[in-house]
Amino acid sequence: MRIIDTPIAPIAPRPPRVLHAMSIFVRACLFVACSLVALPALSQTYPTRPIRLIVGFAPGGAADILGRITAQGLSEAIGEQVVVDNRPGAGALIATEIAARATPDGHTLLFTSPPHAINAALYRRAKYDPIKDFDPVIQVVATALILTVNAGAPFKTVGELVRYAKSNPGKLSYGSGGSGASGHLAMELFKSVTGADIVHVPYKGTGPAITDLIGGQIHTTIASAAPTLPQVKAGKLRALAVTSNKRSLALPEVPTVAESGFPAYEVTQWFGILAPAGVPKPVIQRINTAMNEALRKNEVRSRYLASSAEPVGGSPDVLRTVIAQEVPKWGKLVRALDLKAD
Repeated sequence: MRIIDTPIAPIAPRPPRVLHAMSIFVRACLFVACSLVALPALSQTYPTRPIRLIVGFAPGGAADILGRITAQGLSEAIGEQVVVDNRPGAGALIATEIAARATPDGHTLLFTSPPHAINAALYRRAKYDPIKDFDPVIQVVATALILTVNAGAPFKTVGELVRYAKSNPGKLSYGSGGSGASGHLAMELFKSVTGADIVHVPYKGTGPAITDLIGGQIHTTIASAAPTLPQVKAGKLRALAVTSNKRSLALPEVPTVAESGFPAYEVTQWFGILAPAGVPKPVIQRINTAMNEALRKNEVRSRYLASSAEPVGGSPDVLRTVIAQEVPKWGKLVRALDLKAD
């Protein structure tokens, strides 16, 4: 038997580019593995310092009051101080832009509401995308706006108001807190759905509009519960309807606009927490869990309800869905009215 001694070819060395690619791949795998280990730890160590909750309106208003209830509840649940930072101006545009530019580490949050969905269409100088530049954390509360008239007005129902406005075009007027404000857009949507012809009178704030409604200078308004409800309870204004899709716990005897014969109409004033885009998901979940815990406490719920706001809570997806629906809804109306705030 012959044994053929065939020489074995030496293994060719790997080209430098291959070795470099393998090195990158190994490092990437190690990075991913370390990240997966570190993420749960991150949620356990967060927060490492006080949390700033930016509110886009001045102290004393509805957003500020609800923001401070939220800050206290979150602080107690998460074990760290939550500081309200009021940054009023341009319908919360300034506050939103500050929050969008903040470091995405969960220590700067935005307490937001419908202007978040409105301003991107209303302000040409807006420097943020309401969806892409933020990560939803939680919807905190929801509250209805209230359609009111002077207590001495002849209108007892929404139908009576609409019929008169259609039969007497331009004779009725309504006040709002300014062009592009929630009350303005809510009433314009009301006019679009009902066909009512009511003239807009913009004011520098909702308070002066309510004062003139009581005084008889204007005929109606749609406004938040904070300035309106006390006047209804005092008998100076009559509530014809609430704008939400269900009756308000603060005014259970008052029907919704939908119940009053206009099922296509619904406006809910929501308030929630957003984080700058890029905050690690475990941190988002940590804040969400803590805020849901706060919303289950009777004392926190009672404070919200005393301000005519109903606790909501839930996953970040609840708020994500709300914003995704609100942006096109209000953007379409702003464009139809050709509104520009700058």
